[in-house]
Amino acid sequence: MNTKIGYIIAIALLLVAPMVIYPVFLMKLLCFALFACAFNLILGYGGLLSFGHAAFFGGAAYITGHALKVWGLPTELGILVGAGSACILGFAVGLLAIRRQGIYFAMITLALAQMVYFLFISADFSGGENGLQGVPRGTALGFIDLQNDMSMYYFVLAIFGLGYYIIARTVYSPFGQVLSAIRDNEDRATSLGYDVDRYKLLAFVLSATLAGLAGSTKTVVFQLASLTDAHWHMSGEVVLMTLLGGLGTIAGPAVGAGIIIALQNYLASGPLGAWVPVVLGVIFVICVLAFRRGVVGELKALMRRSF
Repeated sequence: MNTKIGYIIAIALLLVAPMVIYPVFLMKLLCFALFACAFNLILGYGGLLSFGHAAFFGGAAYITGHALKVWGLPTELGILVGAGSACILGFAVGLLAIRRQGIYFAMITLALAQMVYFLFISADFSGGENGLQGVPRGTALGFIDLQNDMSMYYFVLAIFGLGYYIIARTVYSPFGQVLSAIRDNEDRATSLGYDVDRYKLLAFVLSATLAGLAGSTKTVVFQLASLTDAHWHMSGEVVLMTLLGGLGTIAGPAVGAGIIIALQNYLASGPLGAWVPVVLGVIFVICVLAFRRGVVGELKALMRRSF
């Protein structure tokens, strides 16, 4: 009951938020919140630390930008093409990486992601270091003008809501329960007859697809796909968002993304603009040492102790 009330309050706040907060900032927050929630699906519930999720986020961003700008596809279809490309790339990367564990899995995903990054540097369609600029927003459903920031915000909110719902349903489904069992004790899950590699691959592909959906949406919002989206720094940021918000919680990564994006925007315009990475690094260290369950995890633990 408390969870339902919390979701109702969150939805109400999100619906009225653009009336008091700059809509473009909120759209950026929602895109990264979806990215972090997608990443949490494999790290928090699958126990797989990927350092290559920027490949799916950035790859889908470029594909969507090219589909909208060059192919002239409708906005919804362009976003779906970007998410579909992330799904295919996630399947290919997963096949290569999923049979390894721990640091070996992380390094394989990082290496493959860097290959994707260097592809975008050298490819003609990506615009090189200048990125893919001037991506049209177009319309939604053929009549909703996405050039209007308010209309675009609610379009992005709908995409985030769909992605969040898919993640929540996955986590609470039998598939999600098996995935958590694999995370806790892979050998025991194998002994019970579960095809561990197949479950991990499915989770990895779903996570990659939703990360691609977030990257595609971000491209439409900012009308730009840049190398920053595919750089390994982006993979590091999403790890920080997930850990800060609460690893293995549904809403935690979204909260962590909100904190990080808000800090980046606030600090960038202040005297500490050049020190943003240092400040974020300090926050990460404090979180790991003092708040290992993250913001949402600590709040849940506090509520359990109180009631």
